[in-house]
Amino acid sequence: MLVAPLLLLLFVPFPASTGNQDPPKATNGELFPWDRMRLPKTVSPIHYDLTIHPNLTTFHFTGVARIELDVHEDTNMVVLHAKQMQISSVLLLAPDGVRPLKVLEYPHFHQLALLSDSVLTKGQMYEVKLEFAANFSDSYHGFYKSSYRTRTGEVRFLASTQFEATFARGAFPCFDEPAFKAKFTIRIIREPRHIAISNMPKVKTVELLGGLLEDHFDTTVKMSTYLVAYIVSDFLSVSKMTQHGVKISVYAVPEKIDQTAYALDAAVKLLDFYDDYFDIPYPLPKQDLAAIPDFQSGAMENWGLTTYRETALLFDPDRSSASDKLAITKVIAHELAHQWFGNLVTMEWWNDLWLNEGFAKFMEYISLDITYPELHVDDFFLGKCFEAMEVDSLSSSHPVSTPVENPMEIQEMFDDVSYDKGACILNMLRDFMTPESFEIGIIKYLKQYSYQNTVNGHLWDSLTNNPAPKATSSQGHHSKWYSDDELDVRTIMDTWTLQEGFPLVTVEVRGREIRLKSGFAIPLTYMTSASETVHRFLLKGKTDVLYLPEEVEWVKFNVNMSGYYMVHYEGEGWNSIIRLLQNDHTVLTSNDRASLIHNVFQLVSIGKVRLDTALELSLYLSRETEIMAVTQGFGELVPLYKLMEKRDMAALENQMKGYIVDLFRGLIDQQEWADSGSVSERVLRSYLLLFACVRNYPPCVTKATQLFNEWKDSDGNMSLPVDITMAVFVVGARTPEGWDFLFEKYSHSMQMSVKSRMKIAMTVSPLKDKLKWMMEQSLHGEVMKTQDLPDVVVSISKNPIGYKLAWDFLRANWRTLIKKFDLGSNTVSYMVTGVTSQYSTREMLDEIRSFFGSLTEETGSKMRCIQQTYETIEDNIRWMETNLPLLQAWLDKRRQRMPHEDL
Repeated sequence: MLVAPLLLLLFVPFPASTGNQDPPKATNGELFPWDRMRLPKTVSPIHYDLTIHPNLTTFHFTGVARIELDVHEDTNMVVLHAKQMQISSVLLLAPDGVRPLKVLEYPHFHQLALLSDSVLTKGQMYEVKLEFAANFSDSYHGFYKSSYRTRTGEVRFLASTQFEATFARGAFPCFDEPAFKAKFTIRIIREPRHIAISNMPKVKTVELLGGLLEDHFDTTVKMSTYLVAYIVSDFLSVSKMTQHGVKISVYAVPEKIDQTAYALDAAVKLLDFYDDYFDIPYPLPKQDLAAIPDFQSGAMENWGLTTYRETALLFDPDRSSASDKLAITKVIAHELAHQWFGNLVTMEWWNDLWLNEGFAKFMEYISLDITYPELHVDDFFLGKCFEAMEVDSLSSSHPVSTPVENPMEIQEMFDDVSYDKGACILNMLRDFMTPESFEIGIIKYLKQYSYQNTVNGHLWDSLTNNPAPKATSSQGHHSKWYSDDELDVRTIMDTWTLQEGFPLVTVEVRGREIRLKSGFAIPLTYMTSASETVHRFLLKGKTDVLYLPEEVEWVKFNVNMSGYYMVHYEGEGWNSIIRLLQNDHTVLTSNDRASLIHNVFQLVSIGKVRLDTALELSLYLSRETEIMAVTQGFGELVPLYKLMEKRDMAALENQMKGYIVDLFRGLIDQQEWADSGSVSERVLRSYLLLFACVRNYPPCVTKATQLFNEWKDSDGNMSLPVDITMAVFVVGARTPEGWDFLFEKYSHSMQMSVKSRMKIAMTVSPLKDKLKWMMEQSLHGEVMKTQDLPDVVVSISKNPIGYKLAWDFLRANWRTLIKKFDLGSNTVSYMVTGVTSQYSTREMLDEIRSFFGSLTEETGSKMRCIQQTYETIEDNIRWMETNLPLLQAWLDKRRQRMPHEDL
């Protein structure tokens, strides 16, 4: 949002109010001299000198912040942020001497006003010195305590930071908005048994009285407060140098340091790649990656000290799966991309968060495609676009760039729209412009705005008027399919970033004419039965007509689904595609097939296509072998019976389950119970065998039971093939003895990826008492980490035995959960939508409305995810009312055709 023009503050004790609300009152009852959420621009910080002394026995910390200020307008006050801290002394260090400042506090906006008797003069340099104290945060934000248990059972503590988006203010007084960039010189006081790390390398350590040590860190480059980081712990580290001379170190708890080698090599390789790709040297002398035992999100891009969940960084070559390797490499690629896109060039305000997150998500795929071709990362990108569309199809979605003001609204920006939709529209733009021209524009943007803050338009300007390379036959018509005056990137991309949702392109073929309808300016791609060339067409108006050189049997728009839009084929269009898939599905790429599966089932939801048409298309899946198309088939078909599991309709539910097992039976039967093949083949094997065992497919259950019993008899020492462990654990967790054994192994395992698989397998169990116990233990956080609670609750909610338990648990513990995980956070949203998304009855909708309707604004009533929940359940109810009779009729007809195949 734009900041309102600021009044001259010199002799006006209180600015004009922005609304009819009462003027803000400070904690001492006086008027607070600022009534806006955003800070005034009259002064800005240049440099912070920070000394922090955390006490890992009392879980309390003290500190001193000296902030050098630049005064832009004469004023007698400085307004900055501080949250839940005691300020004991505030001094102004002015050119004419040192004097105390009066302090007023306004907790509602987390603001402090420092009032001076004399004027701070424009152009002069001043310093404020604040002494402060606070308790460690008891959530996962700010400066918080973490703990881990050693093999011998000893609990050890550490302290770590997580400041994005508005939590630096809970660790030290600061101007906690991304545009207030400054340099930071940090000192940490610690006991000799610990080490301290921060954004920059340590310069020296000084001995203090009482046996304490003070680590001095080098001064940072100019950066935003949310990127400041420091950790006090007993971690060990391993290090290597990049080709460009940057020292990379990976930190972890001592007993897991042997799981850091893969991350270290990946970080070296990826930092070198970005250094070359962006044509800007990484600006710091080192990059640390730290695995934190308690961490809410996946990872955080603090400059020079990126922090991670243990599962997102630690890799055991013998025990981690192919999907673990893929996930870890992607997370590291994401955080290191941020060192340029986000840290070096930062969005002006959180409304444009997608400039950081959409780009880092997009760069995961660009970087890994080049540095780790064996991971076949292209096989997984499309899934991100489908996930984004799921949220973006709701009227409670939001534009990629959208106004936000308060911390809850800012937290809500960290969602699939900012990350995944952002990445997908960048991918579309890159395809439209050509990769070479896009890269030139990105480098121009990063060089022009280094150490600055930007808005959407700065990126579009940088991407406009770049020379596109001459087309080659391998590129198709890449550089010739629009004239130069058509490449107005801003006009095209504002359509995609400033309005929510995505376009539906309606295609109708009449002889050689293709009639097109849509509401966006779209760079369309298409191919036909008559030509293997990818044709390109810029659709500018709401309707247009394309003329083909000859009549064709079929046409497929959005080639490889490189565009963020859906396509509806009117008339005979879908039937011609169904015939094509039945006759020879390999004529289209795996991504094209996956997009057709996605589009046709989504069009059923909005009443554009009949369900039996979509199901007829799904029949071709019995011959499908590629991961993206197979998983998308599951992604559209499985939710249909998941809705039924929460109603009393066992016969139809089992018929639907039988159809899906039948459809993929051939592919399931082909799977070896071993670790072999490419990453995509291994990920698919895990997926298929897990599905087959959960669905009680007899050959799968028999094999998994045999392997679980052998593993249990060996006391867990037998080496199971990694990629089949989920299937084996899920079957084993069905009996109380098997569940208890699995939990016992979970409790003592130091392998993070193994623990993760065991945890999810235990949530799939039919044992109700175990499911309830798991949620309670995760909340307590001793035997199971509280950071894992959201996954546990959402996974149990998908379990036909556990869905009501998960909803009851969420409701009963609501206040605790929003305190621990923060209002508006992606974690709270994930729990709310995850637990409720498979309900489809008026009774459950009323129950859910009744609970969320009883909340106040302080307890989350205004959260977007609540509106999304209502909308999703309404959609489910509508879907069931419209389509259940069609589904029943189609399955009955199919059973008559193939009676011997019903399971």
